[in-house]
Amino acid sequence: MDVPPAMGIATALNFQPTSGRKAAITGDFVLISSEVNPVIRILKQNGIEVTALHSHMLDESPRLFFMHFWANDDGLKLAKGLRAALDKTNVKPAS
Repeated sequence: MDVPPAMGIATALNFQPTSGRKAAITGDFVLISSEVNPVIRILKQNGIEVTALHSHMLDESPRLFFMHFWANDDGLKLAKGLRAALDKTNVKPAS
């Protein structure tokens, strides 16, 4: 059965201004197994901490992993890091 993005199968990126040019970010990526390590590497290289990696389902195909993240740093730096991580995924824009 197809699961629509509204049911939690969408990458979520949240920004909250903190002070100066800084922003706190949090959210999660929905990844297939081959995307997990490349995304972790990019996030870590950009000062973004991975806070959890888990699965929500039992028998989905392909297997999906939910990677949660957090950081509080220069907003532009973090946005570029998230963009680089997104580029490691097979994401298509919502229509």
